[in-house]
Amino acid sequence: MTRKYIDCREFPSEMGCSIAMSADSEGELLEPAVQHAVTVHKHADSPELRSQLRSLFHDGTPPVDAPRA
Repeated sequence: MTRKYIDCREFPSEMGCSIAMSADSEGELLEPAVQHAVTVHKHADSPELRSQLRSLFHDGTPPVDAPRA
């Protein structure tokens, strides 16, 4: 099984969010990613948001260093 991750450092924001999350499956990663997007970034929870987040998942684990812009 390949781990999945999403990394806020890939997306510049005013707050400079440095959160990266990983889990053993896409299903396990989706809920904390949605909660983070809603709570921290003030997005509305919707099917569109969930689909967009899923499309941003990567295989593996987040890099230690911030991704290059």
